[in-house]
Amino acid sequence: MERESMEFDVLIVGGGPAGLSAACRIMQMAQESEQELTVCVVEKGSEIGAHILAGTVFEPTALNELFPDWKEKGAPLNTPVTRDDIFLLKGQDRATKIPNAFVPKNMHNHGNYIISLGNLCRWLAEQAEGLGVEVYPGFAAAETIVEDGQVKGIITGDMGVARDGSEKDGYMPGMELRAKYTLFTEGCRGHLGKRLINDFKLDEGKDPQHYGIGIKELWDIDPAKHEPGLVVHTTGWPLNESGSTGGSFLYHLENGQVYVGLITDLSYSNPHLSPFEEFQRLKTHPEVAKHLEGGKRVAYGARAITKGGFNSLPKMSFPGGLLLGCDAGTLNSSKIKGSHTAMKSGILGAEAVFEALKEGKSGEEITSFEDRFKDSWLYKELYNERNFSPGMHKFGNFVGGAIAYIEQNILRSSLPITFHDTVPDHATLKNADQSKKLEYPRPDNKLTFDRLSSVFISNTNHEEDQPVHLKLANPAIPLEENLPKYNEPAQRYCPAGVYEVVEKDDGTGLKFQINAQNCVHCKTCDIKDPAQNITWVTPEGGGGPNYPNM
Repeated sequence: MERESMEFDVLIVGGGPAGLSAACRIMQMAQESEQELTVCVVEKGSEIGAHILAGTVFEPTALNELFPDWKEKGAPLNTPVTRDDIFLLKGQDRATKIPNAFVPKNMHNHGNYIISLGNLCRWLAEQAEGLGVEVYPGFAAAETIVEDGQVKGIITGDMGVARDGSEKDGYMPGMELRAKYTLFTEGCRGHLGKRLINDFKLDEGKDPQHYGIGIKELWDIDPAKHEPGLVVHTTGWPLNESGSTGGSFLYHLENGQVYVGLITDLSYSNPHLSPFEEFQRLKTHPEVAKHLEGGKRVAYGARAITKGGFNSLPKMSFPGGLLLGCDAGTLNSSKIKGSHTAMKSGILGAEAVFEALKEGKSGEEITSFEDRFKDSWLYKELYNERNFSPGMHKFGNFVGGAIAYIEQNILRSSLPITFHDTVPDHATLKNADQSKKLEYPRPDNKLTFDRLSSVFISNTNHEEDQPVHLKLANPAIPLEENLPKYNEPAQRYCPAGVYEVVEKDDGTGLKFQINAQNCVHCKTCDIKDPAQNITWVTPEGGGGPNYPNM
């Protein structure tokens, strides 16, 4: 069966803030210049927003540029931040509030909003469609089309393939979507972006990228405890007990709800650590529990976060396209924010592509993008915070936070030196027998829960009879190498219970089991596996989580 083919001027892979901002900006410029352009956005989730997960305290800088009248247009920014509280958790029942005067200024959120980023993306998609963009959710970009050294588009995933690779009834081959330029905005650790970085050597001379895993829940809480606009961040316990870094967030949004979550840096060294269990422990701390007790958990999700910062940014242009947003790593981790930076990168990408199309170009590398990026506030913001992530990794939260305070509050600019973190996250694990064993309490099903009940409320669903989308380069490595060295850490770093070491059915030994149906598409396994043996590829379009209001 031959593949169908469609052609566009611009193809955008990923319906997140970067991709949708790019789509809107291109069409704005096309309308302003009375130029006809065809722009298409493909999104692997069942709908726009289904796979979007972020904190989210949102800085509206880029939105103000893209839609100055966003309030009149009904953008879902309903809860302005009213107060910032930051706590150092000194143990499982002790906390000290950090005075505002000693908080790095990027942690202050005056002028920002507590939002659902998924809902903002749904709104952005409506604006894009209103401008004439074609938006196709449920279509997963499975392969890039590269011809004569140029990216020419993508091939969407086949539908109706059985686990054994055979074609089921109703099989449909993926479509070829071709374009003069293709923008990749897949979010953190995009599987096509990862290949493009490798194939076009976009990370030459850069520090390795670094990541965290963010685990998040949405709660309905006791109305008497609800304080719309309250932002709470913590550092210290429980992660400091395992020698790891990261921090938590708790945000009071509208409708009597709060977001609560924990970000664990994936540079951690103890293979016994479970980010999911650390998050459950966090919720038992009195400073966090007081917000949640008497409430009900209504949603759960997890997503890796690209947080290497400026020093890890790859080159973002290549023949035929651009790599934008968290696919490239534009998040500003000192602010714990990546949505405004992703949107700005999308806007810059759109302007560069529009200029190239106006000049009659098709597929040539848009070399002007780098100059456009360097002239922007986005470049300045990321450059000024270039020491934050490597400083936290090298010196820990306390000393790293002190350096951030000196740069942001006293010097009001970055130090004249640049810190580097050259050890990739997958190479940081110590052997299990040299690491502290960590014991985690059983869930109480009031504040703390297990993985499977959590995955259930992420509304994750995959067609069961399809090829496993978590590929092992060498199926022997999990049991022969990772188990004796690291007690197979995939059992713990996965927040969805995808990986298990279990007895074979016939009782003849152990097997490494992959429960791919549970996968919430967080990409942690692709990042943290010490052998780099696991590759996440896209499953059938429409599969994965369906996040509401996250």
